[in-house]
Amino acid sequence: MSVILADALTQRFGSRLALGPLDLQVAAGERLAVLGDNGAGKTTLLRLIATAARPTSGRLVLFGLDAGAQRERLRGRLGYLGHQPGVYEELSVRENLEFFAVLQGVAGQRVTEALDECGLATIQAARAGTLSRGLQQRLALARSVLHQPDLLILDEPDASLDSSGRALLGRLFGDRTVLMATHDRSLARELCSRGLLLKAGRPAGDPWALQVVSGQ
Repeated sequence: MSVILADALTQRFGSRLALGPLDLQVAAGERLAVLGDNGAGKTTLLRLIATAARPTSGRLVLFGLDAGAQRERLRGRLGYLGHQPGVYEELSVRENLEFFAVLQGVAGQRVTEALDECGLATIQAARAGTLSRGLQQRLALARSVLHQPDLLILDEPDASLDSSGRALLGRLFGDRTVLMATHDRSLARELCSRGLLLKAGRPAGDPWALQVVSGQ
């Protein structure tokens, strides 16, 4: 069974066609890099698959379930990181994760584990607003895997990360299915098994062969 199955997926903003029509299939355990210039449709695609937005037309099935009709049921299986870290700056690092743990029905022990996984245990008492952008990104990554999702949907997850932070990404991916938008083609080659190159919302070149995508 495919984790992601999109059929003629489109997204319009007014009269502008931002994405599609796009067909996409991603199997369990695959890591797909979504590449393209600014405005190519990467973020639009990720938001649709994260069920943060609804498509204008087409069909989107996640884990065999209709994404439009089963949004609430699906969200527990999705880990989403958008363009901004979205941390609560007035809360501590640990309090940020504890807040989301309550929302997601996750045990407190999982907060401790996520702090360790993302290298945040030693600064867990620090207020999030005092952190560097790179550490805030680590906190956002910890939040995205806190509930141990089956599908990770990450928009430029390497933003502001140093080399150790970038190495963290591969460890967090584990055997999960991953959809990752990035401008960094070397990172895409390192972490992902396939690539989808978007231009003006449409696939460009061979959408499945990362070596072709990265070579353009």
